Amino acid sequence: MSETNNVLADLQAKIGEELGVSDWAEMTQERISTFADVTEDHQFIHIDAEKSKMFTPFGGTIAHGFLTLSMLSRFAETGLPSVQGAKMGMNYGLNKVRFLSPVPSGAKIRGRFTLTSAEEKNPGQLLLCHTITVEIDGGTKPAAVADWLSLIFI
Repeated sequence: MSETNNVLADLQAKIGEELGVSDWAEMTQERISTFADVTEDHQFIHIDAEKSKMFTPFGGTIAHGFLTLSMLSRFAETGLPSVQGAKMGMNYGLNKVRFLSPVPSGAKIRGRFTLTSAEEKNPGQLLLCHTITVEIDGGTKPAAVADWLSLIFI
């Protein structure tokens, strides 16, 4: 059996398992404001605390959904084990992205990783799908859930 087949068999045995949980990351207003500047998304719910308190049910500013989503790479660094024998991995895309709860400025969030599929894409390449749940510390429902695809080179 080739190295790729061995790695694939090991991964397929873990389908449905939670493989890891990241460290918490604080969603600071500075992070939110910087993201607003980079993406040119200056909607008041992200950058104006007083207006957000007056006109929204959030009680203050909230993170952009896409900022929350962009934290997946950071979460993978601390929460997702490396694939044995991998030379490198690449982001391959996302499926079924849902933003379920706003992330308030100052909240802590983290990611939970569950392996949902593993297949050989090309010789020496594995396509993995993890369902990622972004939790809010003290929250009752997740901030976001997405199926994250990654291409692993063996």
